[in-house]
Amino acid sequence: MDILRFATAGSVDDGKSTLIGRLLFDSKAIFEDQLEAVERTSRDRGTEYTDLSLLTDGLRAEREQGITIDVAYRYFATPRRKFIIADTPGHIQYTRNMVTGASTADLAIVLIDARKGVLEQSRRHAFLTTLLRVPHLVLAVNKMDLVDYSQERFEQIREEFTAFASKLNAPDLTFIPISALHGDNVVARSENTPWYNGSSLLHHLEHVHIASDRNLVDVRFPVQYVIRPQRATDPSLHDYRGYAGQVAGGVLKPGDEVMHLPSGLTTRIASIDTFDGPIDEAFPPMSVTLRLEDDIDISRGDMICRPNNQPQASQELEAMICWMADTVKLAPRSKLVIKHTTRSARALVKELHYRLDVNTLHRDETAASLGLNEIGRVSLRVTQPLFVDDYARNRLTGGFILVDEATNNTVGAGMIVDAR
Repeated sequence: MDILRFATAGSVDDGKSTLIGRLLFDSKAIFEDQLEAVERTSRDRGTEYTDLSLLTDGLRAEREQGITIDVAYRYFATPRRKFIIADTPGHIQYTRNMVTGASTADLAIVLIDARKGVLEQSRRHAFLTTLLRVPHLVLAVNKMDLVDYSQERFEQIREEFTAFASKLNAPDLTFIPISALHGDNVVARSENTPWYNGSSLLHHLEHVHIASDRNLVDVRFPVQYVIRPQRATDPSLHDYRGYAGQVAGGVLKPGDEVMHLPSGLTTRIASIDTFDGPIDEAFPPMSVTLRLEDDIDISRGDMICRPNNQPQASQELEAMICWMADTVKLAPRSKLVIKHTTRSARALVKELHYRLDVNTLHRDETAASLGLNEIGRVSLRVTQPLFVDDYARNRLTGGFILVDEATNNTVGAGMIVDAR
């Protein structure tokens, strides 16, 4: 059974947490004691209904303010598929949290309040999901019950958003009218929208095709850890040398010829091991241990790939950066630590080409720095070669984070546009 990772996004109070609560409730994915606690809190607040948003707003500050601050991850499953949900904040000051939640998602649900229509933050989040190359985008027009399930209102919002999305790279866009509060078109089709011919949200999540979204062509295996049992109780493990990591691209099988970077030496895969035993093939996003036929000096941060299909070894990067620090700005000559797959190096900001206005998509080429939640195109010089692909080709080998050396805080997330 495969796993769909999806993130919710949208403006403040568009009903993201309520929608996830409804999905969990209607798919029977919550325990009785959880439901009782939510019902009790709802009664204490004086609400006439069970506030399902309380299932996901875990922080006390979130419950008290009725908003989402941090990224909340929830898990549930149906007979067809397993799901990992990232409930991301709508507030503008938490855009960085939204980027975190969407960076690993297969699908993003952008909620829009049917009364308010497409807001600035709706556009911002839609743009960010396409910038992060989330393959599937669902626009859920929520609170349809408050506009009397008006088809005309739904079509207005669809036309407005479609016009905006034409400027974005959104390969798969779906519109669904819902009411998270009452459950219309969330798990089951609703009789209140006879004019809507599409599937319910859960049906769409269960059936959206994600297998072809992952890069199964370019073999990429960043080595995370070298496994050498020092006190092997099993004599057969005495000479065991395995290379553990997560498959970032392609399909690996025993017997395949592979190349080690940076040495350029080639060998073959002897076996692919997991906690449950050897397997016949590995593909993204599986975490496995490779054993190779020849002894090669391999350490953390190295890359295993195909001899005739290698990532680019580069120290000069062009990237789109989302800046996440509120105390410091990103400016030319800034010195940072870059973490790319399992390799770390020092990086120097050579040039800030432009700052991007995520609402108008206007490029401000006069900008001198990037502040909190701002996005821009930057040139970086790295102290040692990184084995990279363009982010559009591979999100794992094309993405990186920037860390402040003094505080060890993550201050930026980057997507590689070009490497030299």
